[in-house]
Amino acid sequence: MFLAPLLAAPLPVQIHVFAALCLIPLTLAQFSLPLFRLEHGSRLHRRLGWSWIILMALVALSSFWIREIRLIGGFSPIHLLSVVTLVSLVAAVLAARSHRVHHHRRAMTWLTYGALMGAGVFTFLPGRLMNVVLFGL
Repeated sequence: MFLAPLLAAPLPVQIHVFAALCLIPLTLAQFSLPLFRLEHGSRLHRRLGWSWIILMALVALSSFWIREIRLIGGFSPIHLLSVVTLVSLVAAVLAARSHRVHHHRRAMTWLTYGALMGAGVFTFLPGRLMNVVLFGL
């Protein structure tokens, strides 16, 4: 692992990467709760969930200051994903607060697989910062 490129990156990139990396163990913890007989909706689930929401919002918001790829003015299609992510976060919280568990689960599943994991895969493409950090290429 080569951390020098990440440490030399602009602050929004560092914030973006740090928050995204923190989401990985937090996501695993949330998915593991039923294995430890802790129900979704428990105090631990809510605390982990609020941490997850805040970190994911930080990932999405910090992306607006990352403009390496400029296809539409100063933005790229990934910024549209950031807008959808922020709207989905609000929808997921509102669904949970109104006890619409199915809607909450669906929004959080989309956020996990689509916004976090799906977008995360693209960060490892050749020439991208995380590819350099991980592989030194």
